[in-house]
Amino acid sequence: NKTGVGNDFLGWVDYPVKYDQDEFARIKEAAQKIQDRCDALVVIGIGGSYLGAKAVISALTSPFYNEEPRSVRKAPKIYFAGQNISGKYLENLLTLLKDQEVCVNVISKSGTTTEPAMAFRFFKKFLEEKYGKDGARERIFVTTDAAKGALKFMAGEEGYETFVIPDDIGGRYSVYTAVGLLPIAAAGIDIDALMDGAKSGYEDYNKPKFEKNPCFQYALY
Repeated sequence: NKTGVGNDFLGWVDYPVKYDQDEFARIKEAAQKIQDRCDALVVIGIGGSYLGAKAVISALTSPFYNEEPRSVRKAPKIYFAGQNISGKYLENLLTLLKDQEVCVNVISKSGTTTEPAMAFRFFKKFLEEKYGKDGARERIFVTTDAAKGALKFMAGEEGYETFVIPDDIGGRYSVYTAVGLLPIAAAGIDIDALMDGAKSGYEDYNKPKFEKNPCFQYALY
């Protein structure tokens, strides 16, 4: 009921029934833009900023998703960066993408975490050299704090489309926010159905009687 210690990070509990419908619609529009413009989407983030999307995409697509032809995938390839400090990883990924149409979704609440900040610096330069500043602006999507932080400031200065990481949801619970939903939708997965499933879970796990609530049953067993 959000009255205990740590309640300021319990926004995930009822998020599936309280999420911002307008932003959800913008996520789907942005995902369509990515699908229309790009052969590949690079998701830049570390920890919870990419693992939720990676888990859902891995679970709901072929293990060889990126190797399948576009006619089978019907969506861009999905690559991840900013989760390590390997220069060789970045070099190899940039080489792989140099002849493809590329979009980037950079995800960071502060914008100052070392690994994603470094990776975004490389990909921003890559996109601006490939498409020019105006062209790059149309291919960069930022998910960050609603009001503050280095990445939020940069997005405002550069004119990037932005999405919000809610203040009361930590990274490991963020898959149902724009953090996870934009890459998941870009991969062609039905995020309306995903959120319907989350809402169904919220309702099931709030049932007060033991015999109807799998959370109580699991805890006891």
